[in-house]
Amino acid sequence: MAKYESKTVSVNHSADQLFDRFSDLSYFEKKVQELPEDKRAQLGEVHFAADSISIVTPQVGELKFEVIERNRPDRIVFGSPSAPVHLTMSVNFTATAPDTTDVTTVIDVEIPAMLRPFVGPKLQQAADKFGEMISNLSNS
Repeated sequence: MAKYESKTVSVNHSADQLFDRFSDLSYFEKKVQELPEDKRAQLGEVHFAADSISIVTPQVGELKFEVIERNRPDRIVFGSPSAPVHLTMSVNFTATAPDTTDVTTVIDVEIPAMLRPFVGPKLQQAADKFGEMISNLSNS
């Protein structure tokens, strides 16, 4: 199992507020539509439903993450049943002040060691982009 952890981003909301926002992910679909065009372009093609996130990339096609675990107020875990390998993505909330939370995204994936040099940088980039996306959508 390989683990790819995003850079930590700080969000100006309590951990409880962020957790509540993740209770219905369609909230983020509305927020994406409100972003300026340049920010939407940076996100790429991403779609939110109540309990899932779909990301479309040219290399992989559509990758859908569904909520498989919620631990209030500090962790939400997504699984990807359509992925060709076992893959989970955790979004971790760490309260640093009453109205400030650090968010870190961790991708755990089962890939052979010999493929890690080829796939690893893309997965690290995906973890970082997801953390940035949460920050942009939560702070807007």
